[in-house]
Amino acid sequence: MTALLTYHVSFPGLGIHDLAIDRAAFHLSLFGRDLTVYWYGLTFTLAMVLCIVIALYRAEKYDFTRDDILDYFLWMIPLILLGSRLYYVAFEWDQFKGSWAAVLDFRQGGLAFYGGVIGGMLAVTLVARIKRVKLHRIFDYLAVLIPLGQGIGRWGNFFNQEAFGSNTSLPWGMISEGTRQTLAALNPNPANPLPGLDPSLPVHPTFLYEFLANMAIFAILLVIHKRQKRPWMTVLSYFFLYGIVRFFVEGIRTDSLTFDALGQTWRISQVLSAVMVVVSALLFALIIWRGKKTDRLMASMARGEGSLPEYWTTEDET
Repeated sequence: MTALLTYHVSFPGLGIHDLAIDRAAFHLSLFGRDLTVYWYGLTFTLAMVLCIVIALYRAEKYDFTRDDILDYFLWMIPLILLGSRLYYVAFEWDQFKGSWAAVLDFRQGGLAFYGGVIGGMLAVTLVARIKRVKLHRIFDYLAVLIPLGQGIGRWGNFFNQEAFGSNTSLPWGMISEGTRQTLAALNPNPANPLPGLDPSLPVHPTFLYEFLANMAIFAILLVIHKRQKRPWMTVLSYFFLYGIVRFFVEGIRTDSLTFDALGQTWRISQVLSAVMVVVSALLFALIIWRGKKTDRLMASMARGEGSLPEYWTTEDET
């Protein structure tokens, strides 16, 4: 399936028709070569720049130096890109085998979010260990920015006309050459389209759903991080909230990466989202229980009724 350079996007229920969307943001000449800069890559870049600016702005308030924050991003950016691409390629290997040039071509899309999370977490962990920073401090600090970057990055999917959902009759349903082309390829019999995959009908603009949800999560995490009294609460809040959003959004997408197990075909991101929600909820409960237990012990000590156990360390106090 060949990607077009320009799409004509319509939202019939909103009275918007044939909105011309060019995948290319601009063209330039560099060292005698003509280069095309695509919106997909540009939105990723804009998202990263904004996250860096906000992280630097907030650094001193949370006892980080700006140089330290830049060090984290210098490691995070390449590992996020590498992780998200390798994750996508691993589950779409038939599309890429025999062509390493295609593996390294990011312009057509093909970045999987959860692969980026793995790469980013690995980078943060490595830098934190080198700098001897407690992991919960930096993870809680950076977790606030993840939904902001995600939300902006989702507009790259809009310009590529990808990552959309099944048919919908809602007023904001979207249709374009891209949606028609993708849905037609999913139908073995074009004359009799599968339920929810009719190329002639509008689809859910799931990029927009994720953008709005991520902006809401970003606002919520700002408040949680400012008020949190226990370690890991901000990053766990992110995994819990985004896991819920992604589970439902993934359920209506038409381009999900899948795997077969137990006689069923599973959507990988939906399974991971469910696991994220359950694990983060359990860790929430564990941290709150442990924190309350510690609070009772400290109150008892303040009254002169007890002492710290031998295994107590300063790490437990933070």
